Amino acid sequence: MIQEDKNLLLKDLCARLPYGVIAKVEEWNGYMDRKLEGFSYGYFHTSETDYDVDEVMPYLRPMSSMTKNEKKEFDKLMNLVEERCINAYGKGGYTLAFTDLNDWLNAHHFDYRGLIEKGLALEAPEGMYNEKEK
Repeated sequence: MIQEDKNLLLKDLCARLPYGVIAKVEEWNGYMDRKLEGFSYGYFHTSETDYDVDEVMPYLRPMSSMTKNEKKEFDKLMNLVEERCINAYGKGGYTLAFTDLNDWLNAHHFDYRGLIEKGLALEAPEGMYNEKEK
């Protein structure tokens, strides 16, 4: 994995840690699915052991897998982002305009960075993150 991809994956996964991201991890006897619980000293922690970023492939949901209810929530957040950006224009910046949206996308495990297409993440099986009704 090239350093640019490592940095992208590290940045993305650290933002997702509070939301219980599940990853396929490399172990001595094959691959296992583990919930990532933390990050320190250059390693992701699970209840079993620690893993380097090279050994971790998160399960994420494609944006296209959004349920009807999620689309409504997403649209509300997008409208808030737009409103905040318009109100912030000329008043000192956009500092908090996208935080709620990013938090929501991370909490729902959506791949908004294109990690699946880049081969840095796997598509989450349906129901892995207890999706709401479609």
